[in-house]
Amino acid sequence: MNEILTSEKSIYLQISEMIENDILRDILLEEEKAPSTNDFAKLYSINPATAAKGINILVDSGVLYKKRGIGMFVSKGAKAMIKDKRKSEFMDNYVTKLVDEAKNLGISKQELIEMINKKAD
Repeated sequence: MNEILTSEKSIYLQISEMIENDILRDILLEEEKAPSTNDFAKLYSINPATAAKGINILVDSGVLYKKRGIGMFVSKGAKAMIKDKRKSEFMDNYVTKLVDEAKNLGISKQELIEMINKKAD
């Protein structure tokens, strides 16, 4: 939770992504207590309602769940859920656009694979 907030996207989305990143990096483990809205509010000098909005995105998606009077916790399977969601977003935001642009430029599937292999090395 040592990331810096930027003006590139809404703060509540950044809060949500920070928690997701901590889960993906095994900083937050399944069934472990997540930082509270007040933790985020103090650390980043933001309104607790803004932090809550980011946390609620994860509650709505099943990544976090609430234990009444105790706080928010990471759900079982949260890491897999986040990976699946992000892989889908990666496909939509990058792969589809890459393939479409390759087609526009007349780049064959084989050429595209060779380009990717060259960059991946």
